[in-house]
Amino acid sequence: MTLDPVHVDGIARLAGQIEQGVDEQDHRAFAETVWQEFLDPLVVDGRAVLEPVDEQRRRKVDTQDAALQATPFPTQHGLDSGTINPTTFKNGVVLDVAQAAMSAVPSDLELHRGRTIVMTAHSNDATASLTEDWRMDDQGYARQRVLQTPRVDRYEQDVVHALALYLAESEHALEQADVVDDLLVLDGPIYPTGLLQWADHDPELAELLVKEDVLAVVENYVTLVETFLDRDVPLIGFVKSTGSKALSRAVRTSRGQAPWANDAAFFEKLLARRDDDGELLTDALTCTNWFRSRLGTDRPLSTDGDALGIDRERDPAAYEVTFFVVYDPREDVLYRVEAPYGVTRDAETRDAITRQVLADVAAERGPPLSVAKADELARIGRDEKAALREKIESQLDSDRQREYNDVRWGADFEEFG
Repeated sequence: MTLDPVHVDGIARLAGQIEQGVDEQDHRAFAETVWQEFLDPLVVDGRAVLEPVDEQRRRKVDTQDAALQATPFPTQHGLDSGTINPTTFKNGVVLDVAQAAMSAVPSDLELHRGRTIVMTAHSNDATASLTEDWRMDDQGYARQRVLQTPRVDRYEQDVVHALALYLAESEHALEQADVVDDLLVLDGPIYPTGLLQWADHDPELAELLVKEDVLAVVENYVTLVETFLDRDVPLIGFVKSTGSKALSRAVRTSRGQAPWANDAAFFEKLLARRDDDGELLTDALTCTNWFRSRLGTDRPLSTDGDALGIDRERDPAAYEVTFFVVYDPREDVLYRVEAPYGVTRDAETRDAITRQVLADVAAERGPPLSVAKADELARIGRDEKAALREKIESQLDSDRQREYNDVRWGADFEEFG
């Protein structure tokens, strides 16, 4: 034991000093003020960056009633992508491997077998040429390729991870789009935010956003939106956790303060219901209305952005990110549900998606079953990761570069995505 009870008590007293300087009631009151006065629309530098799609309101639904209600979409499909996590080898190669899978509710075992597999590799060897065309495996059920990423001096692991994850996901979604009849739910946002946020992280990463291979991944998501709008089938993204601070930054810029750690904390203060003693009420799910967003990574695909120069077939407004937030007090967690404005501009469709998500969250006490099944199909387990890395070491004739943390914590002490 590294901390004695006296140390634990001392640390708790330190936290008590912080608590005395942070008034939770004030934070809740300010969140309420922002909600009531500043979000219809939220304006920064004379530009509306967030505005309600319809009437701004908060709603609640009894959890049991929501779970038992008839759902609007007879079938749902989910899609997710998982990786082995970026791995560096002693020969200078940094790579990641992602596989994407689609689930169906009710189940479709043949669909579940299908995979799109992408290996991304970064090499500092200027003579290396690693990219291959798509090829088929597993009797035609697996589609796979190797992609050499653009060279960078730093952030090699970030680059190989993001490109593998999003290329596999978007390609599999496009490949399987025709099997979706009623609703497709991506496990995560509707656009590749892990790539789009490069613009704000570092100039070297920002420069990659004009590279052909990177633009091709973003273009896949634009095509995916167009494909589902053309087919009149709703496409949504279910974001299980988000550290976004875009709304909080906008409020801080516009109103001088935003004391929450992130946007999720802001919405939790608005949606959590408490009794007179301050105890959390857990009998109902709560949610916001839908919003149109031009904040942060939502901006490039909005009417304020140019989609990184990618051609769009429809009015730019159709591609804008819209979202609503669901709070489940049973687990004290918040979910963000996204869809293109081309989907949610229709009030009936918007309402159907809302009711479907609330019913799923209530029944599953977590993400919709389609998302949970896709996550299970796409996840690469710890033992599988270890086996893959060993086989890749053999193929490259180079050992994985190990660090002390690998010895201390094990190779998978840190997870990405």
